[in-house]
Amino acid sequence: MKPGDKLFEKIDSAIDECKIGVAVFSPRYCDSYFCLHELALFVESKKKLIPIFCDVKPSELRVGKSNNIQLEPKEIERFNLALEEAKHTVGLDFDSNKGNWSDVVTKAADVVIESLIEIEEAQIIRNPIKLIIP
Repeated sequence: MKPGDKLFEKIDSAIDECKIGVAVFSPRYCDSYFCLHELALFVESKKKLIPIFCDVKPSELRVGKSNNIQLEPKEIERFNLALEEAKHTVGLDFDSNKGNWSDVVTKAADVVIESLIEIEEAQIIRNPIKLIIP
C-alpha cells in the first residue's frame, strides 16, 4: 500500500483475491478493529483459515475485552461469529516462552503450501479441462 490508498478498500480487495488466510492470534488481537474485520471477511467468504494461537488459548479470545474500540451491536455479533469459527478450527499453537518463532513460521508456511495444492487439485477435479479435437 502507498500513501493515499483507502485502507479498507485495499484490505477487502486483497482478502477477496486470496485463497487462504493466516490469522496470528495474540493476547491483544481482539483489541484491533482491523484484525477482527479481516477475520470476519475470511470467515464470511468461506476461505480456508489457518489460525496461529500465539501466547493465547482459543477460549480466551473475546470481542470487547478492551475499551479501545467502540463497536456497534451488529459488528460485535459479526466479530463473535468469526472468532467462534476460528476457535473451532485446528490451528498452530505457539508459546513465546518455550518455542522458537522460526519453527512456527516454517510450520505455517508448510500448511499454507499444502492447502494451496489441495485447493488447486480440488479446482481441477471440479472444473476439468475439456479437450475438443476436431
